Amino acid sequence: MSSSLRRGALAAAAIAFSIASLAACGAGNNAQTLEIKPDNAATAVGDIKIQNAIVVTQPDLESTGPAVIAATLFNDGTTAQKLESITVDGSGKADLKPAKGQSLTIPAGGSLVLGGENNASAVLDSGREAIKDGDAQKITFTFSKTGEVSLRAFVVPAESYFKDWGPAEVPAAPGEETASPTTEPTGEATEEGAEGDGSTATPADSASASATEEAAAGH
Repeated sequence: MSSSLRRGALAAAAIAFSIASLAACGAGNNAQTLEIKPDNAATAVGDIKIQNAIVVTQPDLESTGPAVIAATLFNDGTTAQKLESITVDGSGKADLKPAKGQSLTIPAGGSLVLGGENNASAVLDSGREAIKDGDAQKITFTFSKTGEVSLRAFVVPAESYFKDWGPAEVPAAPGEETASPTTEPTGEATEEGAEGDGSTATPADSASASATEEAAAGH
């Protein structure tokens, strides 16, 4: 796929994902809005519906850190179903973890959100080995009752619309080194070291730092 086509695919995925996500949040599972099939990855098998499925990679092409799968899973049946596994072609099984204090079970008539803050997570350790940004990757979800449900989903970097859905772990790009202290540390060296360490900061760290500075300014 050419670079221009990939850019077009990423833009289309971003628009469709944003619109579909807002519709799902505002309308609920049974609203007419969800009866419209979105342009992004979605499918339905039996009682299970999968919408807004994407694979989100590291924002830096040189980084080799994990990727994550984001999706919304609906159970239109009368009995609960458990999400047992997710497999991405070329990358193997994802490491599934429920949200804090919850499980990977989708209640009857309910839903389960994968990806994003305070939601369940599906992490691929080998995020860059077999998937490329802009590709449409086959993903297979396995449920306790319905069994396997497969679809193809866009692969996108954790930027712009997808920043909040990307991997929590964002490692430094290869070749970058953390600044080491000198034998005679000074205030200037300390500041340079702090700047060198900034490449490994997460969005949460940045938010905390900003909040601290604003609080200090207020006093």
